[in-house]
Parts: sequence; structure tokens; C-alpha cells
Amino acid sequence: MLNNIGPMGLLLIAVVVLVLFGRGKISGLMGEVGKGITSFKKGINDGAKEIEEEVADTAKDVTPEEEKDKA
Repeated sequence: MLNNIGPMGLLLIAVVVLVLFGRGKISGLMGEVGKGITSFKKGINDGAKEIEEEVADTAKDVTPEEEKDKA
């Protein structure tokens, strides 16, 4: 369905959206979308770091229990 939309069709859609919503609302909306994407990426990175830290904590001490008592 979207394969039939050419450059002129996209330009027409952009003009209609600009007329309907105005420049201020569109720029505000794009700013909110950008903040949402940034927040999402930060959450993904924080989750990955947390998982890596948990794996690192469990992998640090591989000494058997009877060897721990000797030290």
C-alpha cells in the first residue's frame, strides 16, 4: 500500500499535517518523541548494566566453600 506513495504524495501529506496541526504543535510533538526515545535508550542501557553487574557479582567468587574457610 505504501509502495505507491511517491515524493509528491509525501509532500502533500506533510503539507496537510502542517496545516492541520501547525508548526508549534508539530515541533513540540517531535521534541516529546525525542525525549521518549532518549528515555527508552537510557532505560535499556541501565537494564543491561544492571544485568552485567549481577553476572559479574556472581562470577567473582568461584572458590569452593571448604577453601574459603582456610583463608
